[in-house]
Amino acid sequence: MNVQRAYSTPHLAGADTFAADAIGGLTANPKILPPKYFYDLQGSALFERITELPEYYPTRCEIAILQENAPAIASLFPPSCALIEFGSGSSRKARILLSTAATVEAYLPVDISGDFLLQDLAQLHRDLPHLMVHPLVEDFTQEFAIPAHLAKLGRVGLFPGSTIGNFEPDEAGRFLRHIRKMLGAGSLLVVGIDLLKDEETLNRAYNDAEGITARFNLNLLARMNRELGADFDLTAFKHDAFFNSGNSRIEMHLVSTKRQTVRINGAVIDFDEGETIHTENSYKYTVKSFRTLARKNGWLPVKVFTDGFFGVHVLRAAGRG
Repeated sequence: MNVQRAYSTPHLAGADTFAADAIGGLTANPKILPPKYFYDLQGSALFERITELPEYYPTRCEIAILQENAPAIASLFPPSCALIEFGSGSSRKARILLSTAATVEAYLPVDISGDFLLQDLAQLHRDLPHLMVHPLVEDFTQEFAIPAHLAKLGRVGLFPGSTIGNFEPDEAGRFLRHIRKMLGAGSLLVVGIDLLKDEETLNRAYNDAEGITARFNLNLLARMNRELGADFDLTAFKHDAFFNSGNSRIEMHLVSTKRQTVRINGAVIDFDEGETIHTENSYKYTVKSFRTLARKNGWLPVKVFTDGFFGVHVLRAAGRG
């Protein structure tokens, strides 16, 4: 496997931008933090543990759907194409398709966590030594350059894990338009969507008995301590996640358990007891509502594979390739 090591550094992953985003979010009302900062090396490793928890069904469901339907999905891919995974993290879902899709000549995993990305690619090299791989350490919500030697290949996007549910609906629409621009008219997109279901199942998935999701959430504060010189007392915050039925989303928060003051990169942030930092949303869709969102933003539904809990949609970018 030809792994291109000369990858670029994301313009939105530096300490200055992290500090600006953190301070901007923590001085807002209500307080918020961008969920993309969950995924440093420790956060990425914790998320991988979450995906293996008995309460967290999305990963198991999506992997089972991909394993069962990989030949059917791969049959839709164009000849001589590149598979571009947005927010790759672990490549284990991509590997299911890569092992089946004979027309894929190159794999471009795009992720903001460079250390975790390269760590995972070592295993991919062992599994698929014939495949050309070009990792891109980028913020996948922004434009990035496709390597010139791969630019002529057909393009298939992969966006698994229901990560699109982390966007507000209007932001999800903008992101779908962004992917369409990156991939081009006539290209394909394979996207995982967590489906709306009973509240008990949803709430359990984000409040596991081992507390791994809580550690994942709190790691965001620990990361600011490590990288930005903040002085968060992690014992003075607790994890809270719940389903907001009015908005059809899981919300994750960090709750201050007392009145306190935190310093971060020269800024002073006051917290009241019970005040929260809103760290993530995870919107849940029906097959119909997601197809409607896709159509409104330049994508034509091709096929959906579902087990009733999770859906893997194949979309085609409107227009001619």
